[in-house]
Amino acid sequence: MQIIVETTVSAPMDAVWRAYTTPNDIKNWNAASDDWHTTAAEVDLRIGGKFSSRMEAKDGSFGFDFAGTYTNIVTNELIEYSFGDRHAKVEFIQNPTDVTVRVLFDPEPTHSLDQQRDGWQAILNRFSQYVSTTR
Repeated sequence: MQIIVETTVSAPMDAVWRAYTTPNDIKNWNAASDDWHTTAAEVDLRIGGKFSSRMEAKDGSFGFDFAGTYTNIVTNELIEYSFGDRHAKVEFIQNPTDVTVRVLFDPEPTHSLDQQRDGWQAILNRFSQYVSTTR
């Protein structure tokens, strides 16, 4: 079973794609709450390419790396990747006036499905807000 989260972004597809795949942009939106931030991000956007981001609590109390390998890329449409033994798919869906970004991902066993869904949704909501206000 995969968890699904999605958001709608009021911006052109090129701006949405660029913000999702550019390290400097990722550092601006990739956090679930205001007390977290992403201190580093790397993207090698090609099949077999690696990505990573370092997320840390702003008070320095905790941090972790999120990293994986791209397994499929269709520009302005789809990004698939593996991270550990899990997989995720990001769909970019062009609507008449905006873009829907839908993320489907394999859950992990440590946290509840609701916690995982809420965390990934919060990050996606920040992504939408960031792109909508900076495009």
